[in-house]
Amino acid sequence: MIISAAPLIYVLIFVSVLVLVEGIYLTVFGKSISLNSRVNRRLDMLEKGGGREQVLEQLRKEMGQHLKSRGIPLYSLLAVKAQKANIAFSPAQLILVMVGMAGVAFLGLTIATGASAPIRVGLAILMGITAVFMWVNGKAKKRMALLEEQLPDAVELMVRSLRVGHPFSSAIAIVAKEVADPLGTEMGVIADENAYGRDVGEALKHLAERMDMQDLRFLAVAVTIQQISGGNLAEILDGLAKVIRARFKLFRRVNAITAEAKWSGMFLSGFPLLALVGISVLQPDYYDGVKETSVFIPACLVVAGFLTANIFVMRSLVNIKV
Repeated sequence: MIISAAPLIYVLIFVSVLVLVEGIYLTVFGKSISLNSRVNRRLDMLEKGGGREQVLEQLRKEMGQHLKSRGIPLYSLLAVKAQKANIAFSPAQLILVMVGMAGVAFLGLTIATGASAPIRVGLAILMGITAVFMWVNGKAKKRMALLEEQLPDAVELMVRSLRVGHPFSSAIAIVAKEVADPLGTEMGVIADENAYGRDVGEALKHLAERMDMQDLRFLAVAVTIQQISGGNLAEILDGLAKVIRARFKLFRRVNAITAEAKWSGMFLSGFPLLALVGISVLQPDYYDGVKETSVFIPACLVVAGFLTANIFVMRSLVNIKV
């Protein structure tokens, strides 16, 4: 029995392409773009000599460029994720990265495999697009998780600032200086916009809609209502911080409770496909006896239907709305 090494080679080439995308990103924009940087990106740009207005213009351009490019064919699938991840690559640059990664994958497939040219081209395009999409999706998930984790502490910092006598605009500026990315830079942009005359409630609402984050919507609504009707903003935000923290804890509990079901669903959905690939690699002629029968294609379609239904059913079972 001969075991083909082609599937392993394909996986290694795909992983190499995925790692290369991250390497290019950090090389172009530096380590300050990374979410684990101790100094948020806005402060880093200011310390390097950028003027406040120029830094604000650059950050606002990056924060809005992807949603403005949703009209590009196929890019709309990536635009929302790229916006939430705040990818500094422009849409054109991101498309060029896809093309470049497809070229790298094609070169790797040409060197490491003996597949025909059409197969290499198809696999290279698939690897290039999928690698960039997975990279952007991973960045978006990580950034949104950090935003949700940072927000209660940031609101409590605003409360403490308000209670010692600072106006809300100064409280926002303090959060922008004291909190790391991603929330630090986002609040810094709001502080700069407010300094140039934009209403802070409107800026918070825009941030909430761009991030599609419910807790930020609560913050924007609370600030807007207080601006219109008055009241003790420190007390309002103190209650909001407690609500956000309680929601965050509840999300964590729900994720812990549903973790086993999620992994079971992934296993039940992925194992049949892995088994099919394994059988095809270890014993390519395993299905030769039934391939020519009249029920083979209908049976494959039924199995594919059940696998697809399994994915949606398992997703609905663990997708608990809080």
